[in-house]
Amino acid sequence: MQTELSKTLGVEHAVFGFTPFPAVAAAISRAGGFGVLGAVRYTAPDDLKRDLDWIEEHVDGKPYGLDVVMPAKKVEGVSEAEVEAMIPDGHRQFVRDTLAKYGVPELAEGEASGWRITGWMEQVARTQLDVAFDYPIRLLANALGSPPADVIDRAHDQDVLVAALAGSARHAVKHQDAGIDVVVAQGYEAGGHTGEIATMVLTPEVVDAVAPLPVLAAGGIGSGRQAAAALSLGAQGVWLGSLWLTVTEADLSSPAVTRKLLAAGSGDTVRSRALTGKPARQLRTEWTDAWDDPHGPGTLPMPLQGLLVAEAVSRIQKYEVEPLLGTPVGQIVGRMTSERSVQAVFDDLTRGFEQAVDRINRIAGRSAK
Repeated sequence: MQTELSKTLGVEHAVFGFTPFPAVAAAISRAGGFGVLGAVRYTAPDDLKRDLDWIEEHVDGKPYGLDVVMPAKKVEGVSEAEVEAMIPDGHRQFVRDTLAKYGVPELAEGEASGWRITGWMEQVARTQLDVAFDYPIRLLANALGSPPADVIDRAHDQDVLVAALAGSARHAVKHQDAGIDVVVAQGYEAGGHTGEIATMVLTPEVVDAVAPLPVLAAGGIGSGRQAAAALSLGAQGVWLGSLWLTVTEADLSSPAVTRKLLAAGSGDTVRSRALTGKPARQLRTEWTDAWDDPHGPGTLPMPLQGLLVAEAVSRIQKYEVEPLLGTPVGQIVGRMTSERSVQAVFDDLTRGFEQAVDRINRIAGRSAK
């Protein structure tokens, strides 16, 4: 699974694996792919430094990258407290009422509410970059599109490629104009924040729109034959995220979430604004149904929604309240039916890719006769 981009980055297979777990990122790179650590959950620079140190010790010298979440335009002089003060009381009451309906216990007095979605705020992402650029990362990806111009320049000064996710050809062209190096064409099927165009349609549109920039296909890809299809559409690799949630190296905090993922079918996800305020594909739960109910208050825009529900999500996860318990995941969840190692996933991907290419070659050979 070699392409020009994979050769540039020095990886054996053009499989880019996005994950919030350092052990998974390192295992992806060791298996011959390109591990990309998601940084959004790191609100303390020392925590990110600790995990990048760990990756350096366990990646066997293989290349890896980092994914951040930051807007292209900077909002000056707005603190987290000022943003949180914008949340209406009615929305806070809706959260309290929903948690009470399902008997979700309070956190213990003095217990931190866990991860707060402050990584969406630019100043947090910049502290992550201050740490990351001290490490030999080869790729910086931004989930909200093109990062600010000075960040792109800083990355290029350190010989780091910059990637940006796009849900349409129009967005991809804006990324190209901004000076990024790789476009990730993320289709409707993908987990997390995603647009409304399916991967099969989106990938060739983006490839044509930004040529000769390399494009990675993302969304609904979880097998070697799907990877072969993506490359046949003009992509120079595949960007996989959901597939790694159930690998043995993953550190999901809730066994109940793993059980729900393994039991879910491809129709058991929904694009909902419940988690962050932007449409994000995730497991459909009674929590997402409550927020999507037209009789409810409706979700708030990013980052207000994420700040509003952070403690509630922590409580739901800690006490494993299964009707409300979910996670971002793509429609490929229907193929995630057992816990396997990263290496086992790669073995299946490469074997399936070879079989798909052989099949197409046989078809082409017969057609030529």
